[in-house]
Amino acid sequence: MFATSVYAQAAGAAAQGGGTMGGIISMAPLILIFVAFYFLMIRPQQRRVKELQNAVGGVKKGDEVVTAGGHIGRVTKVSDHEVEVEFGAGQKHRVVKSTLAEVRPVGGAKPAND
Repeated sequence: MFATSVYAQAAGAAAQGGGTMGGIISMAPLILIFVAFYFLMIRPQQRRVKELQNAVGGVKKGDEVVTAGGHIGRVTKVSDHEVEVEFGAGQKHRVVKSTLAEVRPVGGAKPAND
């Protein structure tokens, strides 16, 4: 009984040892899926994050900003980590720069086609 299980294990190992080429071929679909995800999802998202960080870093007085909560206002004062945003007549709030979702430069909007 012991001898037959040893022979069975040896026979299975000999048949399975097809080399590294079989392992590479079986991993190819997984590698291709990862490459596709990188170029279609990860890389564009990294580019958008980098553009937003540059826009938030370059925010200046007079720019229109959108906060993460959806509030739209005009920047009245800029410091290192905060901006003062005027949301309405006399309604000024200090907002942390990292919570800005969009920066719209002055005069950056296109005119409407009336």
